[in-house]
Amino acid sequence: MGAKGINVAEECHVVNILPPQSISGATVADIFSMENYAHATIIVTAGSTNADAGNITIEECDDFTPTNDTAIDFYYYAETTAAGDTLGARTLAEAATGIDVSANDNITYVIEIDAAELSEGYPCIELKWSAPGGATLVSAVAVLSGARYRGDQSATAIA
Repeated sequence: MGAKGINVAEECHVVNILPPQSISGATVADIFSMENYAHATIIVTAGSTNADAGNITIEECDDFTPTNDTAIDFYYYAETTAAGDTLGARTLAEAATGIDVSANDNITYVIEIDAAELSEGYPCIELKWSAPGGATLVSAVAVLSGARYRGDQSATAIA
């Protein structure tokens, strides 16, 4: 990162793992690989939610199918107020429960995962959103950083 900031398009790899959509049932984002990256930042947003907005969990996977997957602990930062851009303190989400999504509208979660935290042979990540109590507008983007091979165009991380 230079003194002027970071050029996300050249220094990172952006993966649209959950294009904006209205969900009313359990939803699974695209699986992406961290094999060639040291870190993943997953930015999750929700527009209109309801009293039971569901839960977000993260699973490590052995491949893109996935043949084997296991829920993992992860750290996240949340913005669940009307302010819109003030993330709260780092919080641990345990594998069994994940994030209990806020019923407030226009929320953001920033999930941080280091590749070193993944088990041997499990280079892929999968975001799962449990069934909300009603229609919920959601999206998620993964920003991969610490690339093994950098360039102005990066190879796919989703297949």
